[in-house]
Amino acid sequence: MNFRPQARAEPEINLIPFIDVLLVVLIFMMLSSTYSKFTELQVRLPAADAEQLRDYPKEVIVAVSSDGRYMVNKTLVDGRGIEPLGAALLHAARAGKDSVIIISADASATHQAVITVMEAARRQGLTQITFATQGTAPSGAR
Repeated sequence: MNFRPQARAEPEINLIPFIDVLLVVLIFMMLSSTYSKFTELQVRLPAADAEQLRDYPKEVIVAVSSDGRYMVNKTLVDGRGIEPLGAALLHAARAGKDSVIIISADASATHQAVITVMEAARRQGLTQITFATQGTAPSGAR
């Protein structure tokens, strides 16, 4: 008879099945969760309290309508491309390269229409661009 104590094997924790289970749970969570579509978001324009704009010679106001038409200093631009818009911006920029482009876009104007204004200004060397916002209503008025 062998009464010597036998060496017990150290218990090991095998992590591979644990990682497999976590990976399956992660894949299940990713496939079953719902994501909101960015095209369905309701976006409101930013509002800021600012004094009314005055007629400064360095300012060029570009209005972008909801259907993609442009007006530069209240003059309708023929065409919707970058070239006619750039020519109109250059003509309206009385202060030259120091002119400030103020983009006043309609709430439902496309993002591409605003980017077109920015690209036309960049091509003409007009780098000072800002955006117009609507004023906030007083807290008691609706």
